[in-house]
Amino acid sequence: MKIGCIIPIRLSSERLPGKAILEGVDKPMVCHLLDQVFAAKHIEKNIDVVVCTTCDEADDPLAEIVTSYGASIFRGSRDDLIKRFHDAVIQFGFDAIIQVDGDDILCSTEYMDTTMDHLLANKHLDVVSVAGLPLGCASKSFTAAALNKVYQNYQTQENDTGFGYFFTKSGICAHEEIKVSDPSHIYDSVRLTLDYEDDLIVFRNILKALYKDECGIKLADVVSYLVSNPEVAQISLHLNEQYWSRTSDKVCLEYIDEKGHLQQITLN
Repeated sequence: MKIGCIIPIRLSSERLPGKAILEGVDKPMVCHLLDQVFAAKHIEKNIDVVVCTTCDEADDPLAEIVTSYGASIFRGSRDDLIKRFHDAVIQFGFDAIIQVDGDDILCSTEYMDTTMDHLLANKHLDVVSVAGLPLGCASKSFTAAALNKVYQNYQTQENDTGFGYFFTKSGICAHEEIKVSDPSHIYDSVRLTLDYEDDLIVFRNILKALYKDECGIKLADVVSYLVSNPEVAQISLHLNEQYWSRTSDKVCLEYIDEKGHLQQITLN
């Protein structure tokens, strides 16, 4: 079984353009995210981590940084992430996939491992996700067959916001949501996803305090730092309402259910 990771990123973000290649500590933000994924136990080779970006010329700098850092690049559809993922997985021949969001610079390596462990141990499952982590720390694991199920049934081709709900909220896939396994991983009063300038300040503070090498940063250390420095978490926490309001407004995803009926996923 070949296991890989896919990460959707494009540089033309409307809120913080070029955020993935903004400087973190000693290197661009995307490289800090790649460190987190490279450390996952199911990733045998760095080239099995695939940043899925667009064919737009604007994403050329991202492709150069990612490949020079040892990961792979796939270039595909601009707004249709399901097609971008599907085509990437076929090209790289993955049987099972860890999916990490490109904004989640400190996504937890521990739960990349845990979700994939659970998926591999439970053959009836298509998708495993995790609930209860700080916003921006969770990933999901799914089989290539699960991605193919979604690809065969999704209808909304502009799905760059909310694409993950096809896997977890549609019923297309056999999905299980696991819980946080360690109390030291829980901290609700923070957002660790890179969408706005204030988020960038939070990440730079954490990286300045905790980054030491290319082995990634453990979630317990992030939480411990935030508990000791709650003023850092407060810098961007006020953005959560705006973030979820925007997500709710943009998510309207259509798919065909098992009976052949058109269904819709919304968050409103």
